[in-house]
Amino acid sequence: MTKKRPSSSVRHLNWFGTKLVLSLFVLLCFLALLGLIHHSHSKLQSSSSSIFTSRRSRSFGSSNNFQGPPKVAFLFLARRKLPLDFLWGAFFKNGDAANFTIYIHSEPGFVFNESTTRSAFFYSRQLSKSVQVLWGEWSMVEAEKLLLESALEDPANQRFVLLSDSCVPLYNFSHVYNYLMSSPRSFVDSFVDVRKGRYSPKMAPVIPKEKWRKGSQWIALVRKHAEVVVDDDIIFPLFKKFCKRWLPFDLNNGSLIQIKVMQTLQKQHNCIPDEHYVQTLLAMHGLEDELERRTLTYTLWNQSATSKGRRAWHPTTFNYTNAGPQQIKEIKDINHVYYKSEYRTEWCHTNSISTPCFLFARKFSRGAAMRLLTEGAVGSFDFTALWSTPP
Repeated sequence: MTKKRPSSSVRHLNWFGTKLVLSLFVLLCFLALLGLIHHSHSKLQSSSSSIFTSRRSRSFGSSNNFQGPPKVAFLFLARRKLPLDFLWGAFFKNGDAANFTIYIHSEPGFVFNESTTRSAFFYSRQLSKSVQVLWGEWSMVEAEKLLLESALEDPANQRFVLLSDSCVPLYNFSHVYNYLMSSPRSFVDSFVDVRKGRYSPKMAPVIPKEKWRKGSQWIALVRKHAEVVVDDDIIFPLFKKFCKRWLPFDLNNGSLIQIKVMQTLQKQHNCIPDEHYVQTLLAMHGLEDELERRTLTYTLWNQSATSKGRRAWHPTTFNYTNAGPQQIKEIKDINHVYYKSEYRTEWCHTNSISTPCFLFARKFSRGAAMRLLTEGAVGSFDFTALWSTPP
């Protein structure tokens, strides 16, 4: 007896069923793979978040149990000396010594004493540990972190103000102190950076692009946020590796290949670490609601053409002639800042009370600083001290 072969319709049905099963199997595998990728990404993000959360309270946990008045830590980022020490000396002289501390990051090995500064307020205030700082490099951020770390050792320090060696105070000490202490928020200039070439995709997924921020490096932090910056060892290494500025290069000199390489690199990346680090770090910690998103330090920016025909922004230096009462009054009268990239107007407040935006300004020459003194902006000053102490 011979067996009947299945009909062509049955064979076709079996073939279709097999194909359907295989298709469903492939689809399920693909969905499982997508789920695994999503789970891994979410796990990485949640683990980063949990690391942030655990580290936030890891250090300086009992630092708020201090006795006495809260202090403002003035953190000077100096190239070497403090050329405006005579002005700051007058500023601190008219304040209560119990209300402030001073820290200076200078070049390694430089010591502030009677032979290098006019003001005794700066004697031995340099950090014992410092790094050689280059503009636009990660070393700038490292110096800021060293200043904050040193200042956090004093539990009475509750506000931390970063200043350059060309900064000046616009008011006397008591006004600055009360302004800072009246606000529970940090003052951090922070906005969404829409320009291409600053954010590197290689920072993802740890630093997502939507958390990328830009702003002035001249910040004033409350203690909680200073601790976040000092404790961070997750974001900073990525900045050190991927956030780098363009190297200076003369297009008029060099081979055609070198010029093409530099032009290609400059189209891809030009990241200034100190303009992004603190802003991005605090955004990633979900702390932007705890900030006044503006700086307390005024800078007048001037756009000019370089010798290569490019347009570049540079801070204007105030000298004796353009640092008169009218110019200073105009700075003091500013009560809002407009952020074009976010279409946001930041009205200046301290503790919900409308107030002028700026306590400090830069860049000031020695002549401009002298004029501030003669007009009594920071308090009385004995001018004979300028001639009786070393330059």
